[in-house]
Amino acid sequence: MQGKKDYQEKLFAHFQLSERIPKNNFYRRLKGVLDLDFLYNLTKSYYGESGQKSIDPVVFFKLCLVGYLENLISDRQLIAHCSMRLDILYFLGYDIDEELPWHSTISRTRQLFPESIFEEVFTNVLSLCIEKGMVSGHTQAIDSAPVKANASMDTLELKVPEEDLAEHLRRIRAISSMDREEPHRKSKNDKSDEGQRGITASKRELDAIKGRNKKWAKDQDQRPGAGNKGAKYTSNKTHYSPTDPDARISVKPGKARKLNYLSQLSVDTANHVITDIRSYHADGKDNQQLRDIVQRLQRRLWQQGLVFENCVADTGYSSGENYAFLEERNLKSFIPPHGTYKGGPTGFEYIETADHYVCPQGKVIPFTKIFNDYRTGTKKKEYRARKHVCIDCPLRSACLGKSAQEKKFSVTYYREEYERNIARVESPHGRYMKGKRQSTVEPVFGTLTQFMGLRKINTIGLAQANKVMHLSAIAYNLKKYLKFEQKPVKSGAGKLALAAFIKRAFQYLFGASTKQLKLAYNF
Repeated sequence: MQGKKDYQEKLFAHFQLSERIPKNNFYRRLKGVLDLDFLYNLTKSYYGESGQKSIDPVVFFKLCLVGYLENLISDRQLIAHCSMRLDILYFLGYDIDEELPWHSTISRTRQLFPESIFEEVFTNVLSLCIEKGMVSGHTQAIDSAPVKANASMDTLELKVPEEDLAEHLRRIRAISSMDREEPHRKSKNDKSDEGQRGITASKRELDAIKGRNKKWAKDQDQRPGAGNKGAKYTSNKTHYSPTDPDARISVKPGKARKLNYLSQLSVDTANHVITDIRSYHADGKDNQQLRDIVQRLQRRLWQQGLVFENCVADTGYSSGENYAFLEERNLKSFIPPHGTYKGGPTGFEYIETADHYVCPQGKVIPFTKIFNDYRTGTKKKEYRARKHVCIDCPLRSACLGKSAQEKKFSVTYYREEYERNIARVESPHGRYMKGKRQSTVEPVFGTLTQFMGLRKINTIGLAQANKVMHLSAIAYNLKKYLKFEQKPVKSGAGKLALAAFIKRAFQYLFGASTKQLKLAYNF
């Protein structure tokens, strides 16, 4: 017999969310393990003693986490989505007839809390992962990726020096027909300050931009897509975004020029748990930020009782200063050097004991001085031969060129650190570390950008972008936490890790050398 459902809405009904949510539901399980009650004391100072009650800080953070778990970057869309999901309402602690907070409340509360609150929540979740045995701590893979800012290239404006704008344009730009048309649309509110609107680039840097603009202007009017918005050549030295002054122009090969933030991420290689994340200006270089990343990461792992030993990263983090810095902190670097690195001129032999080079003709090229390269600011050593050494050399024309009278060249001051790092990178263990990095941190970035709401920063400013990145990383770690199944360790790795931890503890607290520790404690 065919059935037919007749629906008539009841005036009274008995309904409990806890009875409707399955025991294995993701948000039900997450509610059972995630305790954010510490936020009440942590955020108490940011509220007054009177007035209307605000959104519960625990509810605020749970709402934000749902957004990244569900890959939603719009606060308005997030509230609409949560109101339709029984399991999310149960996770938030709301009943079906309770109204969720207004979407603008989320935005205002996000701006109210400082970065330290979001970082504290991240550290708390990381502690859960460590307690469950998901983090080894000894090997950390570091990488970066640009994340689109909440600003358009169409709103870019020129930085104006003291002289007249027209004179400035003639000095640094090659004007094409595109420049004679209407300028980019103006932003309604200029959030930049005087420092961000003024030019800080040197004359040398501006001259380089002028050359690139001349080359660009020759054929840009005939280029496919030259009439599109944002087709002009722009630079962070000459342009700024009035809507988001902290956003910077950056470009990746094969990608369009965009206003981005740079996300720096470190991942533990054991189970791909994120151990640190922070936003930086997109025009900075990776090797300039490694020191800040390592100091923060090493401190966090130390507080959690873990020993950080191996730092794995790609070539972008390579520099002699970084290699020396990592060695000072007793860390092994597995960072391939740039292809331009050379330990000296081709065919010249370095004599370490005397700190000089020997040319193919057997002549000594002695060390002369230490200086800072004006282009890069890096520390270098100069080696220079006397004029009489090279005057009768049969290789003079090929070695010195037309005008030089003696052989002179410079080598990085950190040559020894470079060589030790290269030996590690080229070893079998170094090749294993390279594969480990590629299979660890790069997939994590892909997950964050494609599935965890980090495809775009929906806030304004560097501080707000840092909050967004922490929330995305928290959501990622929580998802890993609920999926992880602890496996018993049968090897002696735990014993070795404990010994290494005690050894590093003595080094950190008392400055004891490794040799002294071996004699005292038989490590």
